Amino acid sequence: MLQPEDDLSLASLLVSPLIGWSQDELMAAALRPRHASLWSHLRDIAKDRIAPLEALLNRADFTTPYRFLEEILSGQLDGRRKLLLRLGEEARDPIEELLNAALNFENVATPSLQRFLDWFDRGDVEIVRDAAQPAGAVRVMTAHGAKGLQAPMVILADATVDPTRSPRDFLLWAPEDYENAPFPIFRPRTAERGGALDAVVAQVDARELQEHWRLFYVAATRAEERLVITGALGPQAKGEPPAASWYAACARAFDALGVAEGDIREFRGLVPPAPVVAIARTVESEGSHPALPEWIARPAPAEARPPRPLAPSSLGDDSVADPPPGPAMRVAAERGRLLHGLFERLPALAPDMREAAAERWLAGPGGVADAAARSEIAGAALAVIGDPRFSALFAPDALAEAPIAAVVEGLVVSGTVDRLVVGPDSVRVVDFKTGRRAPGSVEDIPPYHLRQMAAYSAALAVIFPGRRIEAALLYTAWPTLHILPAGLLEAHKADLVAKEQSLASRA
Repeated sequence: MLQPEDDLSLASLLVSPLIGWSQDELMAAALRPRHASLWSHLRDIAKDRIAPLEALLNRADFTTPYRFLEEILSGQLDGRRKLLLRLGEEARDPIEELLNAALNFENVATPSLQRFLDWFDRGDVEIVRDAAQPAGAVRVMTAHGAKGLQAPMVILADATVDPTRSPRDFLLWAPEDYENAPFPIFRPRTAERGGALDAVVAQVDARELQEHWRLFYVAATRAEERLVITGALGPQAKGEPPAASWYAACARAFDALGVAEGDIREFRGLVPPAPVVAIARTVESEGSHPALPEWIARPAPAEARPPRPLAPSSLGDDSVADPPPGPAMRVAAERGRLLHGLFERLPALAPDMREAAAERWLAGPGGVADAAARSEIAGAALAVIGDPRFSALFAPDALAEAPIAAVVEGLVVSGTVDRLVVGPDSVRVVDFKTGRRAPGSVEDIPPYHLRQMAAYSAALAVIFPGRRIEAALLYTAWPTLHILPAGLLEAHKADLVAKEQSLASRA
């Protein structure tokens, strides 16, 4: 998809299980003018047959590597099923590992197909499978790789190899007076052998022959029911298996066991075993399988996204009747943040320690450099905390900055309340308002403040079923606590709408 003009890659893809051309079809389609690429030639003569590749090419630059691969495997191309039919169930692990690699790549880099291929080529993915599991397939492996495995039938397909005709090209040698590690030298020819090297070569040949017979033992003991020993003779053998080959060793053993010579020599044991009772199996005809429904090849429908949690503090513009312009509004928002921070931290301290702690916090984490500003903010916070009317709100059992979340009539309500007092029969929720002005009565409270408290009350009613929910607003400008009637909150609860809201709280 990144280099359509690469003729070799395109030809390999066309005869792969994904596209399914035969070699003859490829050769017939590849007859083209000398300087034309295979891709441009096929677009002219076989546009319908390469339509799947055209669709993939159109998607390559607009999708992530994982989605691109998953579309090939599970989409209209039906790549996963085709690969498994051609390569067997053992192909499933590499396919899944490739998809996992694509997902991992998208977490660490910009997910483009070019970068993914570069990242994957520079990686090293090792897939370990349990080869001992039975499978309805032929496994081709070396004798080394077969250690520890068994199979009903084992075929030693290359048992006529002469181990003496393929010695190592080099060997390790060190002279008698040489104190360092041995160094590699090229194997001397037969005519050049002699002296100290002759013993080294003989030693190496003996070890190689021992390994040759050890591997024969491994290979010959892998079969559970039947072992077939065969091979092809090369021109140098002159019609006779080499004496040191596995085949020749088995022929000598058959001679010792008295097995008659012939094109096929078979040994069934000294005592013929009892026949195995065949298990009756019912083989279903191909026509007995019902046809797959049409929808099985269609992409799954996109799941509906659930609404984002409704943040009660985002239910309206939190502005006062006469908001200060521009920079003044930012100063007011910062002042409110600092007051909330003091309301959260100071109540846990002894009264005589609060003023000094407020000064330190405002000067340090609060970032207030002006001493007069620190004094004013600290005084406002201490006046509210020390007011006897609000002592229950700042008692040790009151929760500060308490997060709450609940599902209210299908709508997720999530937020953080300034103060939460949980009692055995009732729950009181209080939100601080740090504006410069305070409403004179409940009737003067802005509607968006009421909607916010209605959402908090509804969520707490779900969290604490059976308890009375009390909601109040504490305006800190002229410390005033307004208890909100339940009927008023119920009326504003109807204003909550199930729509997506920003998860960020308003300052």
